[in-house]
This record gives sequence, C-alpha cells and structure tokens, in this order.
Amino acid sequence: MSQQCGNSRIAGCSFSVHPMSDEFVEHIKGSLKETDTSNVWIDTDEVTTTVRGEIEHVFDVTRAVYLQIARSGVHVAFNATYSIGCPGDSEGDQYTGDIGDPANGLRDVKQNTNAKFSLYPMGGGDYMDVIYREIDRMKEKGIEVSAAHYATKLSGDVNAMFEGLEDVFCETEKSGSSHTVMTVTMSANSPSEKGKRS
Repeated sequence: MSQQCGNSRIAGCSFSVHPMSDEFVEHIKGSLKETDTSNVWIDTDEVTTTVRGEIEHVFDVTRAVYLQIARSGVHVAFNATYSIGCPGDSEGDQYTGDIGDPANGLRDVKQNTNAKFSLYPMGGGDYMDVIYREIDRMKEKGIEVSAAHYATKLSGDVNAMFEGLEDVFCETEKSGSSHTVMTVTMSANSPSEKGKRS
C-alpha cells in the first residue's frame, strides 16, 4: 500500500492551552480570536489545536495564543509538540505565508513564564553542540536555564523564551536533522510561583 508522504519542510505544532479559570472557554476562544492566524493552516479538534506553515509563523501563532491568556493574569498552562520533516507527514493541510515579519504583535508585553522543553533530532545531524550553543544564547537573553529529568527547565520573559526555542528548533534542523521534534510545557501566573516571590 502506498502512502502519500513527503519530505516537506512544512513545520507544524499541535498544542493546547489550559486556563485555570471558571471562564476557561472564553479565555481559549478569545485567545484564538485575537490571534492573527492568516499565515498558517489551523484546525481545532476535541483535544488540541494544530497549526502548519513556515517555522516563524508557527512559533508566532503559538506564542500569541499563550500570551493572550497569560497577560490577563490568569494561571495558564501550555503544552505543545513542534515538528518538521516527519517522513509520515502529508503534504496537505498546509499554508505557507510570506516569509517576513510575524503577523502578531505583543513583542513589548512583559510576562514571566516557566517552561520545560525536550528536543528530539532524528535522522542524523551534529546537534549536541548546536543545542548547547543555543542554550547559551538563551542565557544571554536573560533566561534562567537549569537541568531537569528528561528536559531542560527555563524561566524568564516569555518573548525571549519563545525566540530562544525557535532558534533551537531552527538551528537543530539546519545542523542536519531530517526530522526534528520539540516538546514544550509552559506555565504562567502560577499561585506556587507567586508564593515564592512573596
């Protein structure tokens, strides 16, 4: 049986946001409505929202959806799986917007967030040096980086963090990884974090 698979370099992300609020439906729908998704293909089902397109547009949309909720002050969690180069991926359901400035603003919004990410380069590539270099660049952006079981822990400004994660993802692919997967979990406005600061 032949399968229509390709080696498309279309990136994608399957993600979910979890506002810890009685108005969680309004927060989720509102964040999707307020986010400009014109440069990506997007679909929401019962479990996640999936976006597909150029890397910069995929990261722009996921960052904006998360930040729309986080800046409201509500405690929100975000789970995402980013992927590019999957050999079993189809060439359908894609939109490649123009390469250029991201469609969403919010770059000036200051929002602290905590995260863990794991990177899975598949199909070759000299990626460990790339990962270490990009993590060092995150530190230069003011992101706190520490080790955690099965992941790398990050803490700092959400815009700097998303910029760093996008750099890690892009540079890993450029290093020769034919299929790159990155998982990200974020949390903003957590009561436990507020307790540490008080």
